[in-house]
Amino acid sequence: MNSIRRALALGLAAATLAFGAQAQNRELTVASSATYAPFAFENKDKQIVGFDIDIINAIAKQQGLKIKVVNTPFTGIFGALNNGDVDLVISGVTINDKRKQSYDFTPPYFAARQLIALPKSSTVASLKDLAGKKIAVVSASTADDIASREFGKTSPNIRRFESTPLIISELAGGGVDAAMGDNGVIAYRVAQNPELKTIDDKSFPEEGFGIVVKKGDKALLDKLTAGLAAIRADGSYNTIYKKWFNKDPNAR
Repeated sequence: MNSIRRALALGLAAATLAFGAQAQNRELTVASSATYAPFAFENKDKQIVGFDIDIINAIAKQQGLKIKVVNTPFTGIFGALNNGDVDLVISGVTINDKRKQSYDFTPPYFAARQLIALPKSSTVASLKDLAGKKIAVVSASTADDIASREFGKTSPNIRRFESTPLIISELAGGGVDAAMGDNGVIAYRVAQNPELKTIDDKSFPEEGFGIVVKKGDKALLDKLTAGLAAIRADGSYNTIYKKWFNKDPNAR
């Protein structure tokens, strides 16, 4: 009887190891919204490039992971993760308590704040000054959350769009009075529109972008976390940061 149990145990262990090897060799699908320059966007050859893409590629190389990045609209990015269509998300996703209830995050890989874009002629100096004005945000983004808390989720003045280029286009075209989003991408887009400017409301807290996995996917989370720590330690992270932002990263 003992020999039968030992054989079963050995068989189970072998099956577990085989499954682990398959998981290790499996290509992981990474979702990123490629409308988010300089974090993720399509270059002239229709390749997805950017800070987020370089970071996840460096982590994958360090951890020996095979990955494939797929362009996924931000409005559907969490649904894709929930449905198992993708294995992880890197797309300028702010870590917050609400999202942590449903997903697991690596430590922050980027320190961010919200930034408000305005016409150069605007006298708005803070978020509160936008009361009664039309504001463009990316749907389901941190900016959407902030505007909804400040002015009411059902406010007709909050105009929701699928991507940052769309909210900046709407602002530049006069369809809204302001656009709000993450500092890195808003600053990048406004720099390309000389008729616009940005303001930094000091009440906005510092935020962290994290890589997202399904709740409880500890094995993958541990690999991503270890990989992120390793590229910070070996200088790869600093090199990537300087490439996209032309400055050293803030110490964290």
